[in-house]
Amino acid sequence: MKKGSKTNDKNYDVVVIGGGPAGMMAAGQSAKKGLRTLLIEKNDKLGKKLMITGGGRCNLTNAEYDIRKFLNHLGESGKFLFSPFSQFGVKDTINFFENLGLKTKIEALNRVFPVDDNASSVQKTLVSILKEYAVDTLTNSSVLGFVVEDKKITHVRVNYEGNNIKIGSKNFILACGGTSHPETGSTGDGYKWLKEIGHNVIMPEASLVPIAIKDDWAKKIPGTTLSDVKISVLQNNKRILSKNGRLLFTHFGISGPTIINMSKKIGDLLKSGKVVISLDLFPSLSFGELDEKLLKLFNNNKNKQFKNCVVEIIPSGIFPIISQLSDIEPEATINNIEREESLKLGYVLKNITMEVDKLLQPERSIVAGGGVDLKEVDFKNMSSKLYPNLFFAGDILNIERPSGGFSLQICWTTGFLAGISVK
Repeated sequence: MKKGSKTNDKNYDVVVIGGGPAGMMAAGQSAKKGLRTLLIEKNDKLGKKLMITGGGRCNLTNAEYDIRKFLNHLGESGKFLFSPFSQFGVKDTINFFENLGLKTKIEALNRVFPVDDNASSVQKTLVSILKEYAVDTLTNSSVLGFVVEDKKITHVRVNYEGNNIKIGSKNFILACGGTSHPETGSTGDGYKWLKEIGHNVIMPEASLVPIAIKDDWAKKIPGTTLSDVKISVLQNNKRILSKNGRLLFTHFGISGPTIINMSKKIGDLLKSGKVVISLDLFPSLSFGELDEKLLKLFNNNKNKQFKNCVVEIIPSGIFPIISQLSDIEPEATINNIEREESLKLGYVLKNITMEVDKLLQPERSIVAGGGVDLKEVDFKNMSSKLYPNLFFAGDILNIERPSGGFSLQICWTTGFLAGISVK
């Protein structure tokens, strides 16, 4: 494309909209087939959101190789994805990157990362494929919508260098993401374009987000982490669900992988009333076993102050709260702690409760729900059932997905399939 041109001066076989993980994968695969491919990105560089995934380390996928078990993590959405994952699954993804020289490793909860813990390595690997197969890229360019003629998309309207132009192509792959992390360009633009051409779009809501807590004490220990804690969600004094994992206290409440993956259910429960979260700091011990542990600790440290003794078994950051909730003064000598007080301490350590205020807004979401209605997608090739030359990849699809590499794997799978399916 020539600078300043008002229409495209090159006939494309494929135009990919969105230069994130799904879009780069799709563009690379279509170009590898010898198809003339253009990749359009609204940011000044490709893979901006990819660079912040996994805390900048890029959680590439989840090493659950059994397709059915993997798809079970995706809720009702999983039933639509068996065909795509049969064509390009978790092992295929790992092999894809390994064969391109990107070495990977598997960590806790089957999370897969680059060996160098650097998301930029993933981005550079994908960009190298685009260069190898001569994909044209158009950055700093905002798509404005589609042009439809005779029930077929013929052009995409683009703001390019301040000019509104039309770019024609035989096929279009929409991979522009959803609404999570709008600072990276995911502002839900694709939803508007799809509605304009008659697609049904499920509007997004916060899906995987941190939780705001009403209790003031929970906001006074930001940065404190509990590595192995049982998190229970209760409503009307009934335990609805429980998970063990890592929890992080923040200035607004709580976060961390486990609580984030529970957030959608918590949000659903909030619609019907008060929700309480209970923390068990010693999930592997019964109350009696914890009581014995405390008695032994106290017997071995009779002359120590409470604050210097208990931090041997709990993170120091949580101590002020434990002291407050158990009504034991930090400076109290262990010798002077009554039996009733030690029993209460054990109860507190296995049942720290807090009331949920709300889910944080979708812009704080790791993954936001919403997207094109899955019933309008042919998952054998990722094409639209309304427009045969329109294909979908990545977060534009209304797929439930927990954190832990699942979202990126969906991008790789759907992007790969869309890329090899265009003709």
